[in-house]
Amino acid sequence: MDCWLRFILNPRIHSALRISSVLRVSELGLFAVMATPLVAGLSVAAAAISARYALQAWQAFKARPFVPRARRFYPGGFQQVMTRREAALILGIREHAVTEKIKEAHRRVMVANHPDAGGSHYLASKINEAKDILMGKGKNCSSAF
Repeated sequence: MDCWLRFILNPRIHSALRISSVLRVSELGLFAVMATPLVAGLSVAAAAISARYALQAWQAFKARPFVPRARRFYPGGFQQVMTRREAALILGIREHAVTEKIKEAHRRVMVANHPDAGGSHYLASKINEAKDILMGKGKNCSSAF
């Protein structure tokens, strides 16, 4: 078969035999007929390999441990009188955190919710009240709102 293909595609043999242009077109047709199963086979093989990879990736995805992507938020609203627990939830720290942690958390939350940066005055007052309660400055105080 290899010899036959070399014979068909060799340009010196064509000129020696003076093959007409009609035969050259038919040679291209023979090449296309021979190449079509090859291309089809490669396409099927590529699809099978891709499907196998996709199945392996899906199984690995399903087998991974569940990790929550986003933090859950506290579902309730504000209480009438703020407690240490609620103050800690507002600032995102523990109830018995040290003063440095309270100041750092207050600064971080206040930057995100400051009224000059588009935050509400109500939330800013609650954040300040939470800091005061956790630092022991305001017992049983409530916000201005």
